[in-house]
Amino acid sequence: MTTPKPTHYDAIIIGSGQGGTPLATALAEAKHKTALIERAHLGGCCVNEGCTPTKTMIASGRVAHLVRRGAEYGVHSSGSGDNAVTTDMLRVRQRKREIVASFRAGSERRLREAGVEVLMGEARFVDGEGEGEKRMVVAMREGGVRVVSADTVVVNTGCRPAVPVVEGIERIPGERVLDSSSVMELGEVPRHLVVVGGGYIGVEFGQLFRRLGARVTLLHRGMQLLPREDQDLADMLLDVFRDEGVEVLLETTPVRILSSPNSDGAFDVLMRTKQGDRVLQGATHILFAAGRVPNTECLNLGAAGVSTDAKGYIVTNEYLETSVPSIYAIGDVKGLPAFTHISYDDSRILRSSLLPSRPAAQRRSTRDRLVPYVAFTDPQFAHVGLHEHEARERYPDKQILTAQMPMSYVARALEIDETRGAMKAVVDAESGLILGFSCLGVEGGELMGVVQMAMVGELPYHRLRDAVFAHPTLAECLNNLWGFLK
Repeated sequence: MTTPKPTHYDAIIIGSGQGGTPLATALAEAKHKTALIERAHLGGCCVNEGCTPTKTMIASGRVAHLVRRGAEYGVHSSGSGDNAVTTDMLRVRQRKREIVASFRAGSERRLREAGVEVLMGEARFVDGEGEGEKRMVVAMREGGVRVVSADTVVVNTGCRPAVPVVEGIERIPGERVLDSSSVMELGEVPRHLVVVGGGYIGVEFGQLFRRLGARVTLLHRGMQLLPREDQDLADMLLDVFRDEGVEVLLETTPVRILSSPNSDGAFDVLMRTKQGDRVLQGATHILFAAGRVPNTECLNLGAAGVSTDAKGYIVTNEYLETSVPSIYAIGDVKGLPAFTHISYDDSRILRSSLLPSRPAAQRRSTRDRLVPYVAFTDPQFAHVGLHEHEARERYPDKQILTAQMPMSYVARALEIDETRGAMKAVVDAESGLILGFSCLGVEGGELMGVVQMAMVGELPYHRLRDAVFAHPTLAECLNNLWGFLK
């Protein structure tokens, strides 16, 4: 059987996430014949299953939380505590869907206006017939196949939730076994949600559904929530969760589903803890938020000669080049750090290579990239740069100072009664440069952004200490933080 002659492009982007879409747009606007291949939804994980829908739903959870707290501000509703709030989960879900649809439509419009050809289907590499040819077969969503090739290929296929491995999980109906995508499609609040995983995804959903009215038990195998973060701040977040009624069980792993759901839909979970086995009774839903895997197994990367690591992530260098010339990878599919803003910055790095507007000596790379991130718990948990232990390990010959100040010392936080948490900075004593900053606090991500700008500009901490900030704002606390350096 004769293989159809491929449609050839200057560039093909596989995956329309937050790096792929702007890169495809930029290439097309620069008159490169460009195709974007997407098997699910335009916009990628962030728009469809990640940042946009989760933060939309978290906003609903915060409103519920504030209604319950109304009496603290002298504002009374018809009930108190949990009884002060009734959650319309269908409306919460519909609001989320509407915002996702709006963002997705924006991605579609920008691609169309730029002249990108969008192929809705699943791509896999096949052996090319010419030297250096990069050929793919696309199983189109509407049926049939397309054969395509390109001078340049960018893989941006992202990751997906890992499949849960718990004995007896098949006893539970599929609609009650949840991941970070399906949990947002629930039409009612779970009676008792078990969250497996105390990382960024697990803590966000755990607090959200507690605020929407569910009983929540969070199981985490580690010794602290958010294992990457400094323990003192992570322990403060643990206190927040327990104060709000989230049951958090550390050093705990689910090992077996003991029973099929009864007439009320409840089942029991056997857990392994440091004190021994324990049975959690009366769960109605279980959310697995412990790990993600790269979407590489269907790409047939071996046909193209692209190398992956033991977990399936594509191996790249600092310029995002794979083991094959002119095949690149951006975003989560190449491994950590797995954040939307990193995927977007990857697209800018690659754009500087593919559409150079600067000398080769100034070509952008991932080397020494300053990585910020925020967990949208309430209060937010934000971080940029090095943690204290990382700074001490990286610079053993430097004197490292730290400053930690509770949010209860911040005038604006007191005025709005949002005093939970603290901020912490890591400083090089000799130069005064800020090496890292964390904030568990109200609008912690915005405060982090101010400190990040000082770090980007290589300003010593005393420039923030001596700056004039408007009163009363949260940023004003950056005058006072440095008084705690030691």
